Amino acid sequence: MNAHFKEITLKATRATNVYEQEEIQSLWSGYGSIVRLALEGSEFKSVVAKHVRMPQQKKHPRGWNTDYSHLRKVKSYEVETAWYKNYAALCDDDCRIPHCLGLESKNDEVFMVLEDLDASGYDQRLSSVTWQNIETCLKWLANFHATFINTKPVDLWEVGTYWHLDTRPDELKIMEDKALQKAAPLLDAILNNARYLTFVHGDAKLANFCFNSDGTKVAAVDFQYVGGGCGMKDVAYFIGSCLYEEDCEKYENKILDFYFNELRNAVAKKNPSIDTAELEKEWRALYPFAWTDFHRFLKGWSPGHWKINSYSEKVAKQTIQGLNK
Repeated sequence: MNAHFKEITLKATRATNVYEQEEIQSLWSGYGSIVRLALEGSEFKSVVAKHVRMPQQKKHPRGWNTDYSHLRKVKSYEVETAWYKNYAALCDDDCRIPHCLGLESKNDEVFMVLEDLDASGYDQRLSSVTWQNIETCLKWLANFHATFINTKPVDLWEVGTYWHLDTRPDELKIMEDKALQKAAPLLDAILNNARYLTFVHGDAKLANFCFNSDGTKVAAVDFQYVGGGCGMKDVAYFIGSCLYEEDCEKYENKILDFYFNELRNAVAKKNPSIDTAELEKEWRALYPFAWTDFHRFLKGWSPGHWKINSYSEKVAKQTIQGLNK
């Protein structure tokens, strides 16, 4: 382990010794790794370290997509650093995240020392869900959104999510669905100009939620794409990550009813000046726009993706028809 990073970890945890226990995962495209570190002489038995190394890439005559992708990734790690420095402490137990114990950003490297959620009881990762699991995540999202309503995303993505239109011009350009391609800027504008904006997690898929043993509590990780936006972006993306198309349609109203009930309760506690009836009215109407917006990204990025299904096509078609009227 790098001596400097070892020193940061020892200082952050007040440990007497630290050693690498296991690599949890490598980061996209060789940008670093996430490892679990075992500690001696600390109140923490272990922590999770996220080490980002940003490779220097120069423009290449055939590398137009790679260059754009590289800049987006670099920005995402700058955003995650700002998130943990400036905003993470505002999250309470109802939108639980790992505590950041130490953080250094220097030159082209970032090193984060984070609470080990496994050791804190959030050691379950799910590949399929029960209705209770869905409710647990929707409650997390509602509380997260309630916490940051009307907060300006300073040093975060101005528009959160990894698929938003301004960062995906290449995917838009090659889309074969011309009706959706034409509607994309208007969809984007409608979502971005909502009266009620909050922070969106930006990558709220099932894989980024860590559950406790009975699935009644959850914590979220990975804040590279947190930024401003309508909360429906997170809800639509989360539902699409864990339900088959027939269930997305069958349970749509039940999902939204539960989410908005939790949102009303959370806003009443965290931002009581907000008119929850007006908030719900606006965001409910924007749910199909959020769904269609992600569908637009998929059709440009990966036209054969399994999430491109008849339900998404139906929602997109109805939404575009509504715009044309």
